[in-house]
Amino acid sequence: MSSTDAPRLRRTPLDALHRSLGATMTDFAGWEMPLRYGSEREEHLAVRTRAGLFDLSHMGEITVTGPQAVALLNYALVGNIATVGPGRARYTMICRADGGILDDLIVYRTGEHEYLVVANASNAQAVLDALTERAAGFDAEVRDDRDAYALLAVQGPEALAVLKPLTDADLDGLKYYAALSGTVAGVPALIARTGYTGEDGFELFVAPGDAERLWQALTEAGTPAGLVPCGLSCRDTLRLEAGMPLYGNELSTALTPFDAGFGRVVKFDKEGDFVGREALLAAAERVAAEPSRVLVGLVAQGRRVPRAGYSVVADGKVIGEVTSGAPSPTLGKPIAMAYVDAAYAAPGTTGVAVDIRGSHEPYEVVALPFYKRQK
Repeated sequence: MSSTDAPRLRRTPLDALHRSLGATMTDFAGWEMPLRYGSEREEHLAVRTRAGLFDLSHMGEITVTGPQAVALLNYALVGNIATVGPGRARYTMICRADGGILDDLIVYRTGEHEYLVVANASNAQAVLDALTERAAGFDAEVRDDRDAYALLAVQGPEALAVLKPLTDADLDGLKYYAALSGTVAGVPALIARTGYTGEDGFELFVAPGDAERLWQALTEAGTPAGLVPCGLSCRDTLRLEAGMPLYGNELSTALTPFDAGFGRVVKFDKEGDFVGREALLAAAERVAAEPSRVLVGLVAQGRRVPRAGYSVVADGKVIGEVTSGAPSPTLGKPIAMAYVDAAYAAPGTTGVAVDIRGSHEPYEVVALPFYKRQK
């Protein structure tokens, strides 16, 4: 395929604005996205101490409506969506029949018989296809709404203070993993108290044509509080510190939720069958009896940074593999998540190292997450 035949990268409604701010752009899941605007370390620390503003318009929104919308979602997903109240949200997963993870998702209940499913950009089409296929026989409609939304996020300890003057919505009463409809700076929005940084914050689903106006209003309101624009690079280090999995790194079709350490999202006690149930029952029993590898945190004793795919070693043998690694601006040390043999998974285990280009660099095994915000 020649360069002229290569598929064009998609651009968010804020693309021109990102470029005007001097953002370094990168290809992410078929989208041209801002990687950083200046120093990724400064962007990271702004979110931890003040506030950051993100463009997440690459995420995949899928609406499920109809009298049997909840029955469809309970069949298609591993969680119990029937217990999600109006205006609430739930983290869950969609699996293949063999139990392999297709994607991790957030499902918002936006009406009596209406749900908004938010998928990762890289998996949005696969999730849409799976939900559409699984909808057969249900009185429910699956609608591709990826072009209907832009998504902005304000994250950090000052997020509430930044957003509050711009809306008459009851943000103080909005719980974590809940959402409500309102206006922000005059723009109609679904306001969700969710995020992927380990901090308090809000995600704002708006019409694409309103995205730039909202970004500018948030920037103006947030500048006195120290809000800065943030790219994908610091989003990755923030979620890593918070121990949040990234699809393609910690999660994949080769793993079930139980193998990945997220068996808690699978609800066998919900009413009716669901895709992958038998395979997941077997996986739950297998992992409970003898887990093969366990997802752990690793903190460097030196300065060298591990990357995804690097081997974890101990006692002269390979005992695991790094899934994500980066310098931690909060801890001031390199950190990583890795799947390691269960015998080496206990926090405090000594003698563990990461093979970084032939050098075995010592690491301490720690419990996840690396960072937890003060409530």
